[in-house]
Amino acid sequence: MAEEKRVRHILSLSGGKDSAALAIYMRDRVPEMEYIFSDTGKELPETYEYLDRITSYLGKEVIRLNADVGFDHWYEMYGGMIPSNHRRWCTRALKLKPFEQHCGDDEVINYVGLRAEENRSGYISHKPNIKAVYPFREDGLVLRDIEEILRTSGVGMPPYTKWGRTRSGCYFCFYQQKIEWVRLKETYPDLYEKAKEYERPYEKTGNFFTWSQGESLAELEQPKRVEQIKREHVIRIERLKSRKENATLLEIFADADTAEERDEDDDQGCLVCQL
Repeated sequence: MAEEKRVRHILSLSGGKDSAALAIYMRDRVPEMEYIFSDTGKELPETYEYLDRITSYLGKEVIRLNADVGFDHWYEMYGGMIPSNHRRWCTRALKLKPFEQHCGDDEVINYVGLRAEENRSGYISHKPNIKAVYPFREDGLVLRDIEEILRTSGVGMPPYTKWGRTRSGCYFCFYQQKIEWVRLKETYPDLYEKAKEYERPYEKTGNFFTWSQGESLAELEQPKRVEQIKREHVIRIERLKSRKENATLLEIFADADTAEERDEDDDQGCLVCQL
């Protein structure tokens, strides 16, 4: 009789609240779970701090992928092209490809932290041996449940949320809101300057790209522009508050994030970065 093929259970941590809550939620339900983190080499300091906190709670190693090949390698390979909504080579090269290589040809169940109220699909892989499952959706868990899981476990929310960052991922993620760029400059001016360094003509091709669509970081950081961005953000938050009287602050910010600069029809590729 042929030996039954082993099925691997894998959960990808991003440094975000949803994947962290899912890891906590599934820890005792699937003891054989493998936890992985695809390290771009360009994460926020708080992301690594948060991963250490999650690892301590899980009591199990979180496997780091991309240990030797990070963002800058692929930046050169793609000819100095800064990734964007329509040029998401970073997700393919630094998230999906390493994940698929880690899975190999094994039968894999991949656990994804999409919540019940989220109206989007979760693309992870088209490989037939990898099946994505969505426990939060299946069990009807929404954002407030995720907050409660993180609170009661003691893991808490990602530390970067304290200064207004709404997402995990690289510090220069092109999906950031304008206000998040402002907050990055105020909190980590050195990282803002490093992000600016990519916004230059690429010497081998002469191509010039910006992180924030239609506006360079040098333009965005001008005092008058910063004040304008802050005013517009306050107006947007107040408008959303008036629509959702009983919403938590996290829900308000999540709605503001969705409303501003994300393409709702084309967000699947970055799901593995931000959950």
